[in-house]
Amino acid sequence: MSGLPVVLCVAEKPSLAASIAGFLSEGKHRSRRGGQEVHEFERDFNGARCHFKVTAVIGHVLSIDFPAKFQSWDLDPAILFDAPVQKKEATPKARVVEHLEREAKGASHLILWLDCDREGENICFEVIDACAPVMRPNRGDTFVHRAKFSAVSKESIERAMRTLGAPNRDEALAVDARQELDLKVGVAFTRFQTRFFQGRYSHLDASVISYGPCQTPTLNFAVQRHLEIVSHTPEDFWSLHVEVRSASLGKTLVTRWERERVFDADVGEMFRSMVAGDQHALVESVEETEEFKRRPAGLNTVDLLKAASAGMGMGAHRAMQVAERLYIQGFISYPRTGSTAYPPGFDLKGTLKAQRGHPDWGEWVEELLAGSMTKPRGGKDEGDHPPITPVRSATESALGGGEAWRLYDFVARHFIASVSPDCVYVSRRATLVAGGERFRVSGQTVIAPGWTTVMPHRAVEDNPLGEIERGESLPIATVELRQGATSPPPYLSEAELIGLMERNGIGTDASIPTHINNIESRKYVKIQSQGGRRVVPTDLGVTLVQGYHRIDPELALPAVRSHVEKQLDMIATGKADHESIVRHTLAQFAAKFRNFVDQIERMDTLFEASFDPTCSSGKPFSKCGRCLRYMRLVSTRPQRLYCPTQEEVLELPTGTVKLYNNRECQLCGFELLLYQNGNRTYPMCPWCFNHPPFAGGSKPTKGLVSGAPHPRAHPIVDALVVCPCPECGEDDKLKGREGGWLMLEPVGGPRWKFVCTGCALVVKLNDSVHRVTVDKLDVCGACGARCPTVIYHKDRTPLAGGETAHVACLACDDLLNSSIELARGRGAARGGGRGGRGGRGRGRGRKPPSDHDQKMSFKDF
Repeated sequence: MSGLPVVLCVAEKPSLAASIAGFLSEGKHRSRRGGQEVHEFERDFNGARCHFKVTAVIGHVLSIDFPAKFQSWDLDPAILFDAPVQKKEATPKARVVEHLEREAKGASHLILWLDCDREGENICFEVIDACAPVMRPNRGDTFVHRAKFSAVSKESIERAMRTLGAPNRDEALAVDARQELDLKVGVAFTRFQTRFFQGRYSHLDASVISYGPCQTPTLNFAVQRHLEIVSHTPEDFWSLHVEVRSASLGKTLVTRWERERVFDADVGEMFRSMVAGDQHALVESVEETEEFKRRPAGLNTVDLLKAASAGMGMGAHRAMQVAERLYIQGFISYPRTGSTAYPPGFDLKGTLKAQRGHPDWGEWVEELLAGSMTKPRGGKDEGDHPPITPVRSATESALGGGEAWRLYDFVARHFIASVSPDCVYVSRRATLVAGGERFRVSGQTVIAPGWTTVMPHRAVEDNPLGEIERGESLPIATVELRQGATSPPPYLSEAELIGLMERNGIGTDASIPTHINNIESRKYVKIQSQGGRRVVPTDLGVTLVQGYHRIDPELALPAVRSHVEKQLDMIATGKADHESIVRHTLAQFAAKFRNFVDQIERMDTLFEASFDPTCSSGKPFSKCGRCLRYMRLVSTRPQRLYCPTQEEVLELPTGTVKLYNNRECQLCGFELLLYQNGNRTYPMCPWCFNHPPFAGGSKPTKGLVSGAPHPRAHPIVDALVVCPCPECGEDDKLKGREGGWLMLEPVGGPRWKFVCTGCALVVKLNDSVHRVTVDKLDVCGACGARCPTVIYHKDRTPLAGGETAHVACLACDDLLNSSIELARGRGAARGGGRGGRGGRGRGRGRKPPSDHDQKMSFKDF
């Protein structure tokens, strides 16, 4: 080392440092231990002989966190949005910073061999911050260099040495911004909801109830599919199953009915009879076309993860670990890439030649090299790394079999397929007519298997239709009417979830596996290994997402994170200022956090229904209009209905509720209830009470209702209304409120009465009345009010001639007025108060409502 300039090389992992040293030194390096392993050798650099030292970090050197005074969970989480952050050593016990300072002391040049993605750029500047202060570069020299490489091979490493550049500050700042946003948003929400729910419910098994700007939208995808499944109502259908005999093939052909299915058994039987009445099916038309199954584009990370999950039974997180190990060992290229197009100048033929002697696909590779190699399909070039390819040939025994071999086998076959010819086949389709109904049969004959030779699991089935000609009559062998039922979609597979995350901009190709692993490790979902790794949300996962949707759906929907990712892209490309983006985004989330805290009771009702044993023991009561299953009545105050299928809680007004003769709401399909407020009874829809369907409608505070739970406009009220209330009808209108109306009490006799929808007025009919009905068409000519039909008892009728039916106006008819008594009803709840002690209600005092929407929509973000 005496007198030679020192060049320090820093890789992201020790195993990668060893590989790089081996290639740069032709295997003649010396190794020593110095915190991390250091490999030393001499080599020319910039026209001079230099002493090289190659070492490594272990991922991020620094991590972002709050200062000590903000670490306490007793602090109000709202202050975290404006709290300072600082970088600390990520793994203090490893003493990576001390190691870098010691090895960099007096060095002339620093070459950064970190992974070539945004995280790698960020680590570059962490390494620079540790090394630069102790280095001794020549004055005026550029002493920090960035090596860009996509494979751990001799050729790739040497090419990187010849094309050294500079680290990208903008990409590093984008990572800093993401880290700060995720830290502040995630910790604020996590601390608040964990403190709020921890120890509150005995059946809640979670030490930390976390929120994550990426993990929560990921969970939302799984929960929405779960809700589709549980709300599905099977519907019976009938389909025709018809088989015909083909003399040319000497076998029976199964046809496909053009209608596919019908939802009426009688209609299905009619079609069966029509078809069965014909002995033969006439060939109406025959089509023959040459078709192509296109070769795949280059392989990117998302497609690799989807294939590993769907076809290899390997989770995304595990697949990424295996891929990284194969990359460091030099078997495949860099596995984190969004590109599916090979960049200009990529050595396709050289990469293919490395596979020519392979025992499994070497013969096909030789055929390609002999002349059938095809230009790859166009894809997208993200400009980061080329698609994932094999770097050198490996056999199953060389890799030790198992997961490493399965992943390498797929990568190698996919690359070879991407430069192979398309698969060519002839498709024949025939349309048959029997009993006036059309049926189709089809078949295909493979002409050239092309790329499916090396990926046989995706091959086209060779299933020729045979020589069927137009006008030919084929004997009908079987006609059956088969019954089935519609079924819900299956739970999301992990591969489908990865695809949804990619399309909606949730995470990056590098972080997607981490987010899926997080929601599994935190018990928000379970991964079912059978049936293609299905993602099934737990009760906690469903309750969390439903809670976010009740308060602010944007907290769970992917749109917000997608917008944030676009802002980070602008930082990475130098189009936006780092500090401005962070400040603006934190202000948006701080407003959302305040709104979340103010409305946490909406989520609490769901947690109580799911994890309080009292609620789980509630009795089945009325049917849910969304899933048609029974909701449970939780009678403990405040009383409410809970649908365990939909994870929905519907608050009920204070008073007594009963079933209303199996009647359904015309607006939403929920089963109607009777609500008894003192000695007055009103019809009520539980869904419309919680989600008022009319403009300006609002749910009464804490279920306190002084009159009817619905306005006059609701069909169940309108059907029973007769005239304005003489006490509050006009007064309320003058005060800008809907005036009260007298409506027929729905419970009927023996003492019939009309009750006001707005106040406690009760109009009682005497005991001579047997029955009362209201018809919208019977209108008073004098005042325009509806005229109820009053049926008197035969032995007590006041009508002449023993008549019992009397259609009259409650306000204008003297005879009817002589049969009524006005009274003040008793109320189960007092209107206007806030409930609880001192008018404060449960929990903290609330701020007055604001005209500003605290949900802070991100549509124009």
